[in-house]
Amino acid sequence: MALNGIKVVEFAGLAPGPFAGLILADNGASVVRIDRPGAVSTDILCRGKRSIAINPKTKSGREVLKKLIVNSDVLIDPFRPGVLERLGLGPEVFLGKDGKGGLNDRLVYARMVGFPRTGRQKDMAGHDINYLASSGVLSMLPGAHDRPSFPLNLLADFAGGGLTCASGILLALLARYQTGCGQVVNTDMVSGVRYLSSFPLIMKQLPTPNAFSGKRGSNLLDGGVPFYNLYPCKDGECMSVGCLEPQFFRAFIEGFVKALPKDFRASYGWVPTPETQTKQEEWPKLKDYIERGFRTRNRDEWAQVFHGTDACCVPVLTTQEAVEREFFDATPSPHPHVVGLAPAPATSSESTTVLNAGEHTEEILHEIGISVAERKQLVQEKAIEDIKTKL
Repeated sequence: MALNGIKVVEFAGLAPGPFAGLILADNGASVVRIDRPGAVSTDILCRGKRSIAINPKTKSGREVLKKLIVNSDVLIDPFRPGVLERLGLGPEVFLGKDGKGGLNDRLVYARMVGFPRTGRQKDMAGHDINYLASSGVLSMLPGAHDRPSFPLNLLADFAGGGLTCASGILLALLARYQTGCGQVVNTDMVSGVRYLSSFPLIMKQLPTPNAFSGKRGSNLLDGGVPFYNLYPCKDGECMSVGCLEPQFFRAFIEGFVKALPKDFRASYGWVPTPETQTKQEEWPKLKDYIERGFRTRNRDEWAQVFHGTDACCVPVLTTQEAVEREFFDATPSPHPHVVGLAPAPATSSESTTVLNAGEHTEEILHEIGISVAERKQLVQEKAIEDIKTKL
């Protein structure tokens, strides 16, 4: 696998940090999660990782962590600025000043925060919805007439945060092959989601009318057109319509009209044609026609009408239906697939979602050369829990 032999230290966190570590683990890296002794972890993004529970606030605990990090390639720091520095584990300890004189000058030190470090909100607490709001992207998303909707915590936490951080780590590892030196990778979720949204944000600035230039809810991709929208059916389930191109709209509208009950076509008094797509003055009538028409059949009946066509019209599946109909695993599999490399080893559902804090403490301490006497000292100083007592 691509990252075989790469050793990663991931300080325990929630959402974006664990997701960055998961991406590395899924591609062959050896990822060790640092937990606090006695902690109960709620992290489910732990496939392929191991855990050591150690207290970095004790001198002996810090020394063990330093030894672990010195022998690693990547460190993932999910904390607010200054936390690891106060513990004596900041980047200068390992990379030195100007990349020289540190304990591990090949280390990729990846830091992830919410707001930009140079921004006005850098010391504030926040979550996905706040980062998305500060990015300017939330104001562009569809929703009710008086407010946009937010897409769970996907855009800032996982796309702008975890995925972007993992990309930065991979770039830094590639650079290390050329220079032999590690570096700090700074990721913040506000800037990450802005970069992710480069296309609409740049389009928004252009002086000519385009798919993002109007007010929210009036544009091509935010619910402003009837041929790119969601429609509820007779059973309350929904269909997605995305027939933007003329040839796709033709396939949709001809198939849609043909599948409507005869009494609906007779009573409505108007029938859209493929040319209706270009007549903006008729869009309100078109949207009403489609809205009412979809309510004449159940979702799965409509899905069958458009299955295998170029109408760009597919059912909105539940999470369970997506697994059953599209033959996905219940737990999302690593993606993308890199052809020619060995696939990730299969894992049980339990190992995918449960990693107890400190589950591999003894194993990891042994690997980095901590003797039995040193382990006893760590227990006495409350740097680690007594494994035998714990059992």
